[in-house]
Amino acid sequence: QVQLVESGGGLVQAGGSLRLSCAASVSNYAMGWFRQAPGKEREFVAAISWSGGSTYYADSVKGRFTISRDNAKNTVYLQMNSLKPEDTAVYYCAAGRSVLSRMNEYDYWGQGTQVTVSS
Repeated sequence: QVQLVESGGGLVQAGGSLRLSCAASVSNYAMGWFRQAPGKEREFVAAISWSGGSTYYADSVKGRFTISRDNAKNTVYLQMNSLKPEDTAVYYCAAGRSVLSRMNEYDYWGQGTQVTVSS
């Protein structure tokens, strides 16, 4: 059974940083981070190819967030800096066949971790 387990969420003040981790029981997948704020649709945040050579970001997080992976540990990270209250959401990691996969094309999803940014 495929498992993706996120960790690292929490409460942080605006301007602060958090690092999310996603431990996966699968390999050879592109990985993505998505988020869903209360009352809003789930949205793309960042994605990374299996090799780590390609990364993509939503415009709203570009320059503040960094996605990376350690394939030896089957773990993907999301370093979030300069956090804003509008970054408050449940963050999900997902595994997909391609770094260019659309959200509905991702095969496996974690249960999510809450990130709350206070003003």
